[in-house]
Amino acid sequence: MPLFAIIASVLNAALGFVFRASVVKWATFFALWYVVTEFVVAIKSSSFFPQVSKLNEAFSGIPSGVWYWLDLFAVSEGTPMIVSAVAARFLIRRLPVIG
Repeated sequence: MPLFAIIASVLNAALGFVFRASVVKWATFFALWYVVTEFVVAIKSSSFFPQVSKLNEAFSGIPSGVWYWLDLFAVSEGTPMIVSAVAARFLIRRLPVIG
């Protein structure tokens, strides 16, 4: 009988940890992720940000020598990463639901 009590105690402690800590944290972070993605969709679909229509004309004025270095340093891949990181930092620090 004592072996059964030890196994039951270990199982109770393990399940208590899983349901008290892991599941609650997962649900909380899933809810935060969902709220953030919906905020981003709402901000993106609204007219909050100005539409830039002359962007192609601005980039066409850059000489080919400069384009070589921009491509060499992978600016076209890095710029969206930096912009999304700054937006995520803003959302985490400034919105009360998230941060």
